Amino acid sequence: MAQTSDIEWTDATWNPVRGCVKVSPGCKHCYAETFAERFRGVRGHPFEQGFDLKLVPEKLPEPLRWRTPKTIFVNSMSDLFQTGVGTDYVTAVARVMEQANWHTYQVLTKRSERMLDLLTGELSWAAQLPHVWWGVSVENRKHGLPRVEHLRHTKARVRFLSIEPLLEDLGPLDLRGIDWVIVGGESGAGCRPMKEDWVVSIRNQCLKAGVPFFFKQWGGFPKKAAGRLLGGKTWDDMPIRPEVEVPAAGDREMLVERAATAAAQWRPARSRGLARAP
Repeated sequence: MAQTSDIEWTDATWNPVRGCVKVSPGCKHCYAETFAERFRGVRGHPFEQGFDLKLVPEKLPEPLRWRTPKTIFVNSMSDLFQTGVGTDYVTAVARVMEQANWHTYQVLTKRSERMLDLLTGELSWAAQLPHVWWGVSVENRKHGLPRVEHLRHTKARVRFLSIEPLLEDLGPLDLRGIDWVIVGGESGAGCRPMKEDWVVSIRNQCLKAGVPFFFKQWGGFPKKAAGRLLGGKTWDDMPIRPEVEVPAAGDREMLVERAATAAAQWRPARSRGLARAP
């Protein structure tokens, strides 16, 4: 069964990698870390190791098992492009996305330089998959805007920005080559405020550039109190998702078996001894 998601812009999550390391101010109140660390030391729990980096190759075949087409957020509890995740494992994840092409995938990173290197090099074939959307997180000018430039220079067919948590006015945005923009405020205890004029500026720039705009939330604590209306309406625009025929059950089972065999071979060699990645 797919891991359904409460995230407004996706249907399900898929986490063949767990855990991460903070790299910028947007990570300060990471929801994934907060959730994972609650279970550190709980024997048998998926997050028994807290938010330490862990590869989970047994999760690789999951999307191949899901018959109903879904929009899938890849690694909602991690970042695929961490240096602690080897290129061979990133490739294994991409191969599953290539094969399970009746789904649409959303891959989001703060490690935009590595994403650029791989999508213009060894994974250039994956960048061209129309059902895989590649995105970067943008929280401020200093850390976020350079990621946009890295993303723009990839060969990705679909590029998106997750501007969340929005921590300051971003000013004029260069939206050339950008296919989708998500904006949201920070939520949870200690959350930092987001001003309406920052959001309106981004929305207006998207409208002018013809870029689909999705407003996720105002944030705050509790976040439901503030809701997600902007200017009295809900903004849920997204790129068009490709429609691909789902393979017959027997064909899907064959793909699952191949992916499971590959994962079983991969796991003993590479999944031991991982602690927090640099």
